[in-house]
Amino acid sequence: MATVALTAENFEDTINSNDIVFVDFWAAWCGPCRMFAPVFEAASEKNSDIVFGKVDTEDQQELASAFGIMSIPTLMVFREKILIFSQPGALPAPTFDQLIQQVREVDMEEVHRKVAEAQAAQS
Repeated sequence: MATVALTAENFEDTINSNDIVFVDFWAAWCGPCRMFAPVFEAASEKNSDIVFGKVDTEDQQELASAFGIMSIPTLMVFREKILIFSQPGALPAPTFDQLIQQVREVDMEEVHRKVAEAQAAQS
């Protein structure tokens, strides 16, 4: 599956409608973003069960601001509608492949339990 352009209009639906979503916040003028783009695209082709979305921070400034993007590229990973990973910087292909495998192996029952506990503690 090729990467998907994410916008303020389709972002929430994309996160809510898919089990795993990798999001690359990038800009055309950003050298590291351009270096990471082929790695991200290749991973999207090898992992057709995962959605790989790209947010152009120049075009989608409100979306980038909503997520507090301070440096690009920034990679975020959502699993079952929960943000489970967020890190600025371009990743080399082997590291990105390892991250994809780790995301697949996350015990989401445990994550949901911890989120519920945190929410209960705040109320």
